[in-house]
Amino acid sequence: MNREYPSDQAENESALFNYDSSVPSYTQPTEFHFPEIPLPSHDDLATGDQPNTKVPIARNLQPISWASSGRVSRACENCQEQKAKCSGHRPVCLRCKDAGVRCSYSDRKREKMAKQLSDLTAQLETYKTLLQDLYPRLDNLSARHVDQALKEFSDPFTPHPDPAGTPFTLGAIDYTEEDFNRDEKLQAMGFVGEHSEVAWLYRLKLDLDQDTTTPAPTSFDRPSISSVNYFQDELEISVLDDIDLSTRPPQNVASQLINGYFHSVHPAFPIIGMTTFLGQCNSFYLNPNVRPGKRWLAVLNLIFAITARRLLLMGHLPHSEVDSHLVYFTRAWRLGIDNVALLSHPDLQQVQVEGLTAFYLLSVGQVNRSWRILGIAIRSAVTMGLNLRSESSIIDHLSKEIRYRVWWALFMLDTVLCVMTGRPPSTVESFCSTPLPLPYTEEEFSNEQIMQLITDQEARNVLMSSLLSTEPAIAARESLVSHTRSAQLDIKRKQVERKAQTLAPNGSLYFLYAVDLALLTREAVETLYAPRAKRRSWLETEIKISTLNSKADRWLSRLPAEFHFLELDTSRPFAWERASLAFRFYTTKLIISQPCLRHLANLPIATFPGAVCDTMAALCVQVAGQILDLLPNEVDTVWLYEISPWWCILHHIMQSSTILLIALFTRIRPVIADADNIAEKVKKATRWLNKMSAKDTSSQRAWLIYMDLLSRHASKLGLEVEPGLNL
Repeated sequence: MNREYPSDQAENESALFNYDSSVPSYTQPTEFHFPEIPLPSHDDLATGDQPNTKVPIARNLQPISWASSGRVSRACENCQEQKAKCSGHRPVCLRCKDAGVRCSYSDRKREKMAKQLSDLTAQLETYKTLLQDLYPRLDNLSARHVDQALKEFSDPFTPHPDPAGTPFTLGAIDYTEEDFNRDEKLQAMGFVGEHSEVAWLYRLKLDLDQDTTTPAPTSFDRPSISSVNYFQDELEISVLDDIDLSTRPPQNVASQLINGYFHSVHPAFPIIGMTTFLGQCNSFYLNPNVRPGKRWLAVLNLIFAITARRLLLMGHLPHSEVDSHLVYFTRAWRLGIDNVALLSHPDLQQVQVEGLTAFYLLSVGQVNRSWRILGIAIRSAVTMGLNLRSESSIIDHLSKEIRYRVWWALFMLDTVLCVMTGRPPSTVESFCSTPLPLPYTEEEFSNEQIMQLITDQEARNVLMSSLLSTEPAIAARESLVSHTRSAQLDIKRKQVERKAQTLAPNGSLYFLYAVDLALLTREAVETLYAPRAKRRSWLETEIKISTLNSKADRWLSRLPAEFHFLELDTSRPFAWERASLAFRFYTTKLIISQPCLRHLANLPIATFPGAVCDTMAALCVQVAGQILDLLPNEVDTVWLYEISPWWCILHHIMQSSTILLIALFTRIRPVIADADNIAEKVKKATRWLNKMSAKDTSSQRAWLIYMDLLSRHASKLGLEVEPGLNL
């Protein structure tokens, strides 16, 4: 952000066939007649033009004797065994006919080829199994060779059958069965893709509600996917009337709201330059003559609205201030968004306004509207070239770094909404060259050594490769290390690597690891859930899943000790960062492993799915339990909205609990032995949802959907709904 304040249907569904009378019509005859052949006339005979009346006669009209010396192409089995000459007649040769025995011909050559093909198929399956075990241990170059070989020997346009004989349905779809123009609820919800927990919950609901003695319901009979949607997009946004756009809260209230935003939101969503913005806020409140532009005021009010929403969920607002977040949002909407602003050409502050609006809408459960507004923000950012590295000599390096973070903030929010809605990402990695965010705070940007990393792209890339688990795809496109092995270059590289080893953990380092993990999450979504994934065989999919899971484990292994979250100790520093990384990591693991759980649930009981599928399905259920293990056993919503990523925590709870319900109700083999433990975690999820319902309508809807499934189907598992949680 600059240091100066800126100024200011109807459809025709019928089709007609046009008839052209100038084109003669063709009527197909009802009968077919041989054409008549004209007989020669008397004049033709008189002139000597007589037809040739000779008829060819076969040279030998006598039957061929089976004892003749002629050779035939194939002898019958009897003649072959007796080493006698065979007449070759079909279906019975003359020798067998005279002897009155059964005559049969065998295709020895074809049988031999069939046997060879069977042997080759068995050998290929052996190699595939071996490759499946070895693939996760290969280096990147070898893995690419294997991928290329698989592509060469596979038809990319033909879906491969599952080795077990069942149709392969990974979760990737290339069709939809809903009419999203049918009613207001479906319009408000919009399309939900297969990597959303709403789609998982809907599929489970259909399976549980379907009576096995009756045929499957048609698209008109069965409930729509909106029946399990726990968000609030069908509710109108309350934009208040007759509101004073120039009103501001008292300075002490403003300080609480602004500090709360930079404490609980900014580390994960650094769309605002903190140092510059705080200086502008001080000037705004201390100098009554300061007149900021409308867009800056919109940014300020959106920050107020986001923090007020969080305080409401925590129960820290007095009753008179319950609707304060709506007041702030209305003021921001009138100042910086409204129809006129959407038609204006974007600048940096407009990108920030649109991004903050999308974040606020997500926090109040308006997920579909959030996704759409974020799409506008991303397009505004691309219009300004924020998706590309800046080499401008006009923009100072501090401003460049702030703009890079604006892009990555939008990227991170886009990833969250991508997973929640099941829709494809709105940003395309192949069109992005924005450098990854530096792991240093804004206050450190004036340091000479940090400034060198900002200005030296090669040193920056060396730093990134030293910190991150795998070489990011974006940084890989840069020249990571020069081919010239000069002594000076080696010294600089070692200096940067030492700096990476001694880097003190901070909020910016957390954000870098979060971006790196989000890149992996997107890779998993595009690899496993895009429509093109249907074209792969299950073996190829298992290889992809194993590879992605190994990448996630490597990411975890490179986290600094201060960010380790296997035991979430809130008494240590960086508790918020650890919790945020934990929820993001486990969600990525669920996205990677869920196809195996679904595949296993769809297989017949007597079918053996293979070790990889069994292992990853069990891992999926284990990870779902680990998400709920992050929550204290005693329900404490203040802790929840203080420590967790509060704006999407309901998504994490519903995602994990849905996996646990699928594991319980489908009685999947790897988890049956742990059913009691899973049932306890399901009960824990109901307690948290019930408590969250008191302050959040989305949580209340989620709890009602969850309890509806449990109350109607828990008897199948011998579960009892806890007293006080009944509908």
